[in-house]
Order: sequence, then C-alpha cells, then structure tokens
Amino acid sequence: MRPGRVAAWAVTLLAIAGTEAASHTFEPALLDLRERESGTFDVVWRAPGRESGALVPDAPPLLPRLPAACRTLSELGASDERIATRVACGAGRLRGETITVPGLAASRVDAIVRVSWNDGSAASGILTDASESFVVPEGPRGILLPGAPARTVATRYLGLGIEHILGGTDHVLFVIGLFLLVGATRALVATVSAFTLAHSLTLAAAVLGIVTVPSAPVEALIAASIVLLARELVRGPDEPPTLACRFPWLVAFVFGLLHGFGFAGALAETGVPADQIPLALLAFNLGVEVGQLGIVGALVALAALAPRGLRSSRGRPRLPAYGLGAVASAWMIERILRFWAT
Repeated sequence: MRPGRVAAWAVTLLAIAGTEAASHTFEPALLDLRERESGTFDVVWRAPGRESGALVPDAPPLLPRLPAACRTLSELGASDERIATRVACGAGRLRGETITVPGLAASRVDAIVRVSWNDGSAASGILTDASESFVVPEGPRGILLPGAPARTVATRYLGLGIEHILGGTDHVLFVIGLFLLVGATRALVATVSAFTLAHSLTLAAAVLGIVTVPSAPVEALIAASIVLLARELVRGPDEPPTLACRFPWLVAFVFGLLHGFGFAGALAETGVPADQIPLALLAFNLGVEVGQLGIVGALVALAALAPRGLRSSRGRPRLPAYGLGAVASAWMIERILRFWAT
C-alpha cells in the first residue's frame, strides 16, 4: 500500500476514533437533594459546562424536573453550571416519586441523582440517554449514611432481619424441619437457641470481615442441610438413633453456622453503616429471632390441629418431610449447577 493511502486510512481511523470518543463524556451532571426538615429539601443541580463538550451545541440547557408536589420556597443561588433551590415536597418526602432530567437522550451526559433524608438514609441512581427518570424508593429503603440516628439504624435492621427470615424460603424450611424433628418440647427451645447463636456468630464474623466465604457453596450447603433434616424425619422406628435424634441442638448449631453466612449475603446487599455496625448486627439478629419465633409459634398452633394420620409411629409427620426433602434436593442440584454457570 502506498504511503499516501496509508496516511489517508490513518487519518480516517483517527477521525472515527475521535467521533467515538466525543460520543460520550465522563463528566456527569449531579442532582443532589438533601432533606432539611420533613419534606423540605435543598436541591443542587450541577451540569457539565459548555467547554466540557458534553452538551450538544444549541440544545436547550439540561434542567431537572421534580415531582408536581414539590414547590419552590426560595432560590439559594445560581451560576452558569450550578443552580440551588429549596423546595417543599409534602409529607411523602419524595418516597415513590419520579425525578426526571429531560433532554438526556439528546445529549452526551449521564446524571447522578442522590436523595438524602434527615433520618440518615439515602438513595441514588444514574440517569442515562436510555433512562431519563429515577423513581425514589418507597419506604425505608436505600443505604444508611454514617451518622444516621441510632433509632433509624435499629428500626431498619430489625425490619430487615424479620423480612429476611420470612422471605428466605430455605431458612423457613430449615426451621420447620427442626420443629418436626423435636416437636413442641423443651428440646425445641434449646434447638432454636443453638441455631440462633450459631448464625449470629458467623453473621458477625462475615460482616466484620473476619471470615470470607463464597456465597455459591454456602447456598448449596444450606439446601443440603434441609435434605439431611428431611432424611432424619423419615427414618424408620427400627433404625438406630442418630446424632441428630440424640442431640438436635448440636445439629442446629452446626447448620446454623452455614445459615449465618447466608444472612450475611443479605446484609452485604444492603450495606451496614460503618459507624454503627454492632447496633445494626444486633438489630438484624433480633429481627431474625422475632421471625423465627413467629414461625415456631405458627407451627405449634398448626401441630395442635394436625390430624393424627399424618404422624408416623415416632410421632413425626412424614408427608411434610418428603416435601421438604424434594424441594431442598431440587435447590441443592440447581445451586451446585451454578458452580459451572458462573
């Protein structure tokens, strides 16, 4: 190829590369809303400057659009790149409302939206040319910022603990299996307490970074723990008693260590405020315990109403045990197969 043609191709490629580089900017816009008092926010909008090359020439300026319930109380200052206002958004405090930055689709700008409430919680999102709107989470969602009030931390993580145990089907099935193993006896208190102590230990160790365990094997082993419990439940009356039959609290403790790592995964998704880790852990564990007690209470009530025909000669209902085993076996296989899917 002649040198002149090579140069022409080089210029063409550089032009294409330049076009691609100019198609996006690394300087995002920022919309920051900070609650001063309930429902009243200081709003700062900071857009990239014209010299950044992020804005399309002659395009109208990018301005955020707050929900219709928000009304401007005062202007706090403005410049070419920064606009600050104070707005009142009502008793809903922006929860569940939509914030939009029209015009992003025709620009090369991404926008970061950050909402901070005066209870220490916060939520954020990124708006792009494909999505110009951000829906503020409803209810007490999002992260908690350092300095959040202790009451907020305690309430948030207590609720998370209850939500996680009741929403985690595998944890619920394990508690059901423990109940079927020991029945409504004194041993039930020791068994459930051992389970709580064990998962509290590993949960704290994982959150504090003392122990790090990959989630995939943990999830598979949690399913396996339910399978083993189901196997114990269907043992015949002539079979010799196993360790699980003689010391159910010990089995609950060992498997509880696994379940604690599973709970840690839930906290990892939410995050823990760095300045209040002990309080968050305590509240989360209390929430899990409240959820467990609720499950056990419901089981005790159901057991009183269960027909005698469901019970085997050892007094353990076999039909639920087969159900537990089937479901947990399917989970275990599916979770093991994930090892090769990731």
